[in-house]
Amino acid sequence: MISLNLSPSLNPGLLHKTRTCQQPTRLSALLVTNPKPFNHRHPLGLSPIPNLQIRDVSAKPLLSLTNPESSSGFSRKPRSIAAVGSSDSNPDEKSDLGKAEKKEKKAKTLQLGIVFGLWYFQNIVFNIFNKKALNVFPYPWLLASFQLFAGSIWMLVLWSFKLYPCPKISKPFIIALLGPALFHTIGHISACVSFSKVAVSFTHVIKSAEPVFSVIFSSLLGDSYPLAVWLSILPIVMGCSLAAVTEVSFNLGGLSGAMISNVGFVLRNIYSKRSLQSFKEIDGLNLYGCISILSLLYLFPVAIFVEGSHWVPGYHKAIASVGTPSTFYFWVLLSGVFYHLYNQSSYQALDEISPLTFSVGNTMKRVVVIISTVLVFRNPVRPLNALGSAIAIFGTFLYSQATAKKKKIEVGGDKKN
Repeated sequence: MISLNLSPSLNPGLLHKTRTCQQPTRLSALLVTNPKPFNHRHPLGLSPIPNLQIRDVSAKPLLSLTNPESSSGFSRKPRSIAAVGSSDSNPDEKSDLGKAEKKEKKAKTLQLGIVFGLWYFQNIVFNIFNKKALNVFPYPWLLASFQLFAGSIWMLVLWSFKLYPCPKISKPFIIALLGPALFHTIGHISACVSFSKVAVSFTHVIKSAEPVFSVIFSSLLGDSYPLAVWLSILPIVMGCSLAAVTEVSFNLGGLSGAMISNVGFVLRNIYSKRSLQSFKEIDGLNLYGCISILSLLYLFPVAIFVEGSHWVPGYHKAIASVGTPSTFYFWVLLSGVFYHLYNQSSYQALDEISPLTFSVGNTMKRVVVIISTVLVFRNPVRPLNALGSAIAIFGTFLYSQATAKKKKIEVGGDKKN
């Protein structure tokens, strides 16, 4: 007596029950082979029958016996009946699924390309009109406050008209956000002070040294980095030093402003990782909107104290310099709107791509901004200054590669543990 024990757990939808055949001759008469040719690429050199079907003459349910070599001990992991059926009987369906996946990938790539393009374009526009406004109105504290104000109004409009889901604000979230918002304020106002004193290109070269501060502060707080990461920051230091020494518009206030900006943004990132881990339900765009509002509350009172007495006479000088008030308003408005938009696009890009891709994209963004501002403002660039800038930016690229490898090793270690 031959017993076929077909477990219903393999595929309950196709395998209805177990039957026992008592006459071998009857079983052989009921076997219907698949017309497809044998598979000659079997690892043992055999030619197994891909699919055997048992057809019951008494109108019983159809049974499917897949991977018959398992009964001979050649394979102890039978293939899924559903998978074999779908691959053999529905080739058109599989082809349509592949086409749909390709279309989805193309659409996602196109969407990501648009986000990157907007990110770069908005950053260039911000840097150009921010510098134009600062050239005629050299009061960065007020201008930085207005930029945060524009971003806050933008987010409030999105939330009020339900154009974007409003985050659930709680007291613990506000408390956790106070530190990152403070360091964001320091980073933003310091960068604006630097922009007001030196060329935009020089500020961005110095800001490319942000990884140096990130490694130093993270190490002081207990993180460890491999030798490759420490070696990658050497060209950043060398390049920034060479660019600073050969900069035509060098100013100590501009240099210190860019350096303080690096410290502020690095501490913001570190503090955010430590204090906002339990609020992952809030996406990047909403998080940045909340940071903008709190940063405005931090900055504006200090701005009034630092330079508030100079705003009125400075405004009249700016209007006299530009000629028409509408032009000056246009510059200030664009600097505020595009400051928020380029940060918004950067957060959207970070939600869609890996941190490594984002770091590389951010490095290339600095290159594009430096070249664009040099062309617009026609800043004189010495060969050694250009060389130092290139070395510093290349160092940031090496740093992003080294830190990505460090993260992969950490993830692999966590999986093994």
